[in-house]
Amino acid sequence: MKKKLVASSIAVALIGGAASQSFGSGFKVSEQGAKAMGMANSFAAQADDPSALAYNPAGIAFQKGSQVQVGDTSILVPQTEFEGNTRLSLGSQVSEKANRDIFIVPTLYATTSLKSIPLSFGLGVNSFNPLAKRWDAGSSFRDSIQSLTIKTVNFQPTVAYRFDDLNLSIAYGVDVTYAQVSQQKLAYADVPRVSAYSSLAGTYQELGVLGSDTTATGYGHTFGAKWIPSKELSFGASYRTEVKLGLNGDATFVRTGSNATALGFTLPTVKTSASTDITLPASMILGVAWKPIDALTLEFDAEKTWWHSFNKLEYNYGAPLDSLNGMPDAKNWQDVWAYRFGVQYALNKNIDLRAGYAYDTSPVPNSTLGPELPDADRHNFSVGTGFHNDYGSIDLAYLWVHWVDRTVSDYSNLREAGTFKSDAQIMAASVTLKF
Repeated sequence: MKKKLVASSIAVALIGGAASQSFGSGFKVSEQGAKAMGMANSFAAQADDPSALAYNPAGIAFQKGSQVQVGDTSILVPQTEFEGNTRLSLGSQVSEKANRDIFIVPTLYATTSLKSIPLSFGLGVNSFNPLAKRWDAGSSFRDSIQSLTIKTVNFQPTVAYRFDDLNLSIAYGVDVTYAQVSQQKLAYADVPRVSAYSSLAGTYQELGVLGSDTTATGYGHTFGAKWIPSKELSFGASYRTEVKLGLNGDATFVRTGSNATALGFTLPTVKTSASTDITLPASMILGVAWKPIDALTLEFDAEKTWWHSFNKLEYNYGAPLDSLNGMPDAKNWQDVWAYRFGVQYALNKNIDLRAGYAYDTSPVPNSTLGPELPDADRHNFSVGTGFHNDYGSIDLAYLWVHWVDRTVSDYSNLREAGTFKSDAQIMAASVTLKF
């Protein structure tokens, strides 16, 4: 009985934390270039600077010469607010705020087009799934999360070919994704209402501090196409395949709870291996850009992300925690669409002004939503500008993200019942040199 109690409680703790390890609670960073971000990331049909490698790699086939772009996206991690009840609040209303943080996501793109044949090559280095989330060590969410970081690096070598007679280009790239994931939380146990546990029966007891560190490398593919039927219109499409990550690393548990020994956890420290398989979702972008006049460009993009690939999470551990194996945690995320609209106006031959709006839908159902990232449908508002000449360009952008208030009251696991509120600010800058 004691072994099952400890095994089930630790499994819930580890798997609950590992859910946030996967994608940062579904957090996908679409902001991969300052020019695109200024137009709310509606860029698949334009794709006319090196960051096209992230949005639609076929765009590099229409770019002349060689270019190198260095960029930075600074994410002011949202100070999520929560009002409601948690499992640790014992029926009392609590008010919690996540800690503020800044996450820096650098980007590097290099492209070159051959003169003799309509062939182009590119290399992109960026990050699509980073996350940093911290709640106070003593918060009412400490049984779910204290701290979480996800660091990913994506390498994308790409080749593109242009059919000049058709004004059409196609592209193919290989995605190599490296991920590092770390998390820490407190592990708790629901004590069964049986006489074997005496006065502890029916209570919720702290066991200890739990942390894990895992890494993985996964591989995928990216495809793109761009068509310019006239000087007023352009169309773009891209598809990024799933990337499977086999996370491997270490898990450590340190006993801190005064009743942990009585509940069957006698070892002061437990260290073992930890592994799981996670699949980053496939995604597709369809875009159309229209220039009603030479100085004005309007673009609309729709992006679908197949989050159903994250339907469960199951960890496997080495001894002495191998009894935890075979305990999957359902996630059941849903496929979602995002809709983006952007505008660019050429103030003169060297300065562009940009703005945009996007609406992103959340893949996370109420039944699996948690403080790792209390996701919700999002409104995104952006502004930006660009300064350019024959030798290069400088692009700047600002994006405000507002999550719709997310209220949940029917948790099957009875962990939280209340309202989450979040906002975030993102700033980006890039410098492009032309050769």
